[in-house]
Amino acid sequence: MMKRYIFPLILGLGGCAILLSLGFWQLRRLEWKETMLAQIEAQIAGALQDLPPEGTPTEPLKYQPVHMSGGTTGQEILVLSGQKGVGAGYEVITAFETGEGRRVLLDRGFIREEGRAAARPSTALIVTGNLHWPTETDSYTPAPDAKTGIWFARDVPAMAAALGTEPIMVVASAIDGDTQGVEPRAITISGVPNDHLNYAITWFSLAIVWAGMTAFLLWRIRRQQI
Repeated sequence: MMKRYIFPLILGLGGCAILLSLGFWQLRRLEWKETMLAQIEAQIAGALQDLPPEGTPTEPLKYQPVHMSGGTTGQEILVLSGQKGVGAGYEVITAFETGEGRRVLLDRGFIREEGRAAARPSTALIVTGNLHWPTETDSYTPAPDAKTGIWFARDVPAMAAALGTEPIMVVASAIDGDTQGVEPRAITISGVPNDHLNYAITWFSLAIVWAGMTAFLLWRIRRQQI
């Protein structure tokens, strides 16, 4: 008689164990993600620094706050983008010459679609922002459109080569000077997904359902034996 319970019990307990383990794994991922986001926030809000010396690898310095003064050159790259509540537009990446004669990439911020054709000649600016090395390209990213000149992702080495700058990108959070209609978009963690708690709740809920189904199956087996 007990043999009829063995397989449902193994299936039920094994399924619950797997689902619970997935839930606890997501909780561990949640802890890791929250720690990582806290570290990024601390880096973004750190003390302002000058640009690192020329030739310094900047990828390890990602999010470091910096300030610089100088001016744009009028050379720019438009990256197809968008903004919630606004719609499609472009991220404006320009060549920036510092007072010390260095040329770096400056992500000035966002312009709406109608601002694409507006003139943005060279202008003096004082910039506060963060070093960035965005990972936005992969094997599926289209090459820049040869006809329109529009890019589809930020690519520091390629943009530096195109504009003749060092492979350093500063994302502006505040600009003192003529913004020329470009809205700075500071780096924040708001766009970083953190759904691990929802995933954990889903797995734990499935474990409860699985346990309930197992209990119901055992009850049905018992009913058939009465």
